[in-house]
Amino acid sequence: MNAHASSAGHRQRAAELRPMREDDLDAVHAVEVRAYEFPWTVGIFRDCLRADYPAWVLQQDGMVIGYFLMSLAAGEAHVLNICIDPAEQGRGHGRRLLRALLRIARGRGAERVFLEVRPSNAGAIALYHSEGFNEIGRRPRYYPARDGREDALVMAMELLPEA
Repeated sequence: MNAHASSAGHRQRAAELRPMREDDLDAVHAVEVRAYEFPWTVGIFRDCLRADYPAWVLQQDGMVIGYFLMSLAAGEAHVLNICIDPAEQGRGHGRRLLRALLRIARGRGAERVFLEVRPSNAGAIALYHSEGFNEIGRRPRYYPARDGREDALVMAMELLPEA
């Protein structure tokens, strides 16, 4: 029990946010595959980095446990992907990533942020609502699903300048 307690304490070290690098892509993709039934390819992540989209990882004890990517244009940010390793979910990491994304978007001049989320992803929807996002629409058949396609809820948030 003592060995377990000390290793559990070791895992409690604070996670660090930093910009994603190309050498993170295998670790990022491994998290993506564990988290999603229809994951992005490594090539999609690489293309986002090469397009200079803001992309950050959340790292704990040298391991990537989450990440986000967004696009920015014309005063708007679009959340492309935000993900926490399923083994690390429920610990506030998703909220931390989302708040970091919003800070970066605001710092780069975005006035609003958009995202799509599966209606079946109740945890993410609750997080987005709690952080100030509102549902503004629906994209029919947006996501691949086991039985065909799943709609996307479109959510948005106005970014007010930080006081």
